[in-house]
Amino acid sequence: MKRTILIPILFCATALFAQDQKTELQKQQQEISVLKQKLNNQQSVINQQKTELANLSSKTKNQEKQIDSLKTQTNQNVENIQKIADDLGTKIQQTETTAKDSISKLDKDVSINRLYWIIGTLATLLLGGLLYWLLGKRIATSKTDIETQIKNTKKSLEEESIKLDSKLVEVLETQLKLKQEEKQVISTNSNSEIDHSLALKVADEIVRMQKNISKMDDETKGLKPLVKGIERIQANFASNGYEMVNLLNKDYDERMNIDVINFITDENLTAGRKVISAVIKPQVNYNGVLIQRAQVDVSQN
Repeated sequence: MKRTILIPILFCATALFAQDQKTELQKQQQEISVLKQKLNNQQSVINQQKTELANLSSKTKNQEKQIDSLKTQTNQNVENIQKIADDLGTKIQQTETTAKDSISKLDKDVSINRLYWIIGTLATLLLGGLLYWLLGKRIATSKTDIETQIKNTKKSLEEESIKLDSKLVEVLETQLKLKQEEKQVISTNSNSEIDHSLALKVADEIVRMQKNISKMDDETKGLKPLVKGIERIQANFASNGYEMVNLLNKDYDERMNIDVINFITDENLTAGRKVISAVIKPQVNYNGVLIQRAQVDVSQN
């Protein structure tokens, strides 16, 4: 009975052992195949490296040949350079000798020419200084003569202008007297409107003459009699009810009843200040009533 049981058990164990051995053998065969594959790969790499090594060896030989050729050319170039250097040294020495001779000769020529130039320059400067002095003296004399002529001409013109203005003052005084007499006759006979045209013309002439007088020297011949004549006319004006308002150098106010002809910039004035700097036509009042508006120039900063 026991044999009958053991035989199947033994058979099963044998079968299992055989199966394990077979599986192990297959694994070993697979590993051997893998190793063979790796060995083949290594062999392929080794063959490739051998090929590259052979190529490198060939290139090295070629480079050695090129190096030998370059060495040969370098040696040849060194020899040529040495030869050229020797030739250049000889030529440089010859050139240096020639240059020294030329420079020595040139120095002598330059020294002589420099001496001539110095003498010529000094002579030119001396002559130029002499001419400058003579011309300056002559120009100064001519300038003085011209200034004297201008001054004399200006003085003559001013004196002539004073003579004309003096005669004009006499004429205006005469006309004012006649106008005054005529006014008295008219005022007694009728109530016609008064004609102020002559008075206004006289006022304009007075302003013009005063402007000219302000530019003249106080010692100008005939000036004082002219000033006296103007004062007589102004007194005559006042006695007949006329008033010439003095606006010159007065501060300008926009509310003034005057006409501004020009605004002139004057940096000497304080900021914002405006001054009547010239009277073209005077302001004239008759018995306190405005009959002529002033025309003026205003200077401002």
